[in-house]
Amino acid sequence: VVMAPFGIASGGLPVLAAFIDELEKRGITKVQVTQTGCIGIGQFEALVEVVTPGEDKVTYVEMTPEMAVRVVNVHIVNGNVVQEFTIGAHTK
Repeated sequence: VVMAPFGIASGGLPVLAAFIDELEKRGITKVQVTQTGCIGIGQFEALVEVVTPGEDKVTYVEMTPEMAVRVVNVHIVNGNVVQEFTIGAHTK
C-alpha cells in the first residue's frame, strides 16, 4: 500500500487497515502487507500493488476500503485479478 503523503491524503490508511482486517478475519497469515513510498503515479492514489511470486505485479488504483476487501476475496484468496480496479483499466 502506497503511503507517500498524497497516498495518505487520498485514503491510504483506511485501505491499509481494510486489507489487514480482512486478512485477519479470514485467518490468512501467509500474506505480507507492507507500506511503500511514492511510485510515481500519484494521480491514481490510493494505490495497492499485489506481488505474487512467479506472476506479474498487479497495481490497483483509486482504492477504497470496500475495494480492498474485494481484492482480498477475489485476488488474494481466489487468484483472480479484479481487472476493473487495475491501472490498465484506468489508462485506456
